[in-house]
Amino acid sequence: MNYQWYPGHMTKAFRQMKEDIKLIDLVIELLDARIPVSSKNPDIDKIAGNKPRVVLLNKSDMADKRVNRLWIEYFKEKSFYASETDSRSGDGLKTLNALVKEACSEKLERDKRRGILNRPLRAMVVGIPNVGKSTFINSFAKKAVAKTGNKPGVTKGKQWIRLNKTLELLDTPGILWPKFEDEKVGEHLALTGSINDDILDMGELSAGLVDFLLKNYPDALQKRYGIEINEDTAYQKYDIIEKIGNIKSIYCKGGEIDYNRVYNMVLDDFRSGRLGRISLETPEELK
Repeated sequence: MNYQWYPGHMTKAFRQMKEDIKLIDLVIELLDARIPVSSKNPDIDKIAGNKPRVVLLNKSDMADKRVNRLWIEYFKEKSFYASETDSRSGDGLKTLNALVKEACSEKLERDKRRGILNRPLRAMVVGIPNVGKSTFINSFAKKAVAKTGNKPGVTKGKQWIRLNKTLELLDTPGILWPKFEDEKVGEHLALTGSINDDILDMGELSAGLVDFLLKNYPDALQKRYGIEINEDTAYQKYDIIEKIGNIKSIYCKGGEIDYNRVYNMVLDDFRSGRLGRISLETPEELK
């Protein structure tokens, strides 16, 4: 399947970010905790240069707890300041101010020596489409200052937000990069809703997800859909999809299974967290 999606507004947004980076003290990058590697835009690394970096594993409540801890260790070893967050509930945001100050400690000390006091730090908030940047900003600011949505491409332009006397945020549009070298990266981005569904084969995408769950999180399929899975079963992904259709009585008028509705339901259950805490990537896979 072709997962490439790079509409024109992303090119414009990337050019603007390259211009704005010189105004910035640090970069706060939101990653999807379920796919931290796939959701890490390599173009951000290019423009961020030596700026201090804070990495937030957003939607951490939807990812495997054990794997979240491994990813935090991984990013800290890579010299990032890293933390878990759940922007919708606000979990993990209380420690962010301290994390930002720690990341910018050298700059704050330089300002202090120069007699520059109480100047707010300026942070650029970046991330792929639908990673939750605007929700994060609204939760952090404790008011609705950024437009939110459950589909990619809601934020179209930059927006400065003054949170308090010590920190200003620059909200930026979610951007991808022009070409995914690894097809698995495109698949992960599609599964988590960061690519426009209109260009995707939802059947193939859903079947791939079911195959992954069978191998890694069979309990999620049992709990959500009531499918008995044990060592003696030899189900394939399309067997599971058929069973889901029958168990949930998802039929067309003629009594046949409405596979398109089953595909969409499974994907929606994953994206909304109804399948439980699932991580599609682990640091062990990088070794």
